[in-house]
Amino acid sequence: MKRSISLVVSSLLVLLSFAFSAPSFANEDAYNDAITNFKKANESRHLFDTAYGYAIFPTVAKGGIGIGAAYGNGRVYQSDAYMGDSTLTQLSIGFQLGGQAYSEIIFFKDAKAYNDFTSGSFEFSAQASAVAINVGANAQVGTTGNSAGAGQAGSNHTATAAYINGMAIFIAAKGGLMFEAALAGQSFTFDGK
Repeated sequence: MKRSISLVVSSLLVLLSFAFSAPSFANEDAYNDAITNFKKANESRHLFDTAYGYAIFPTVAKGGIGIGAAYGNGRVYQSDAYMGDSTLTQLSIGFQLGGQAYSEIIFFKDAKAYNDFTSGSFEFSAQASAVAINVGANAQVGTTGNSAGAGQAGSNHTATAAYINGMAIFIAAKGGLMFEAALAGQSFTFDGK
């Protein structure tokens, strides 16, 4: 039993150190590539024309064994104007195993949603989840548990999303395998430029 607890704690420390070293993942090319990928995706491209703004996180590193952590650096845009930096952190407890890296984008429908996010400290509720792009599974979006289907690349069924509490959230997997996908507990900071 002591050995199992020691293994879990050691694994968690390794995962946390990996997660909090993620800032090296976000360079100028990473931001441009992530924005380009979301602009190409059928599920999210139309929101770039209608959204008040968005926050983009090119690489979010997430890992866990029972206890999990995620971390990513991002930028916030109002229309296409770069307004400042954001940091995503997440701690979670529950059934989860593995590690993954993904990109995340949060669209703001209007000034109220943008101002809520950029108030300095923002957190998604326990029911928050995102539309997964190019995945063949059901996904949810927003903070009130509304659902949306996500289609397989090349299929006729694509994800649809609606703004929930003024925000629409999408993720695109970059690698890894994780048996847990909720955004519960994601916290964000904002530092205007």
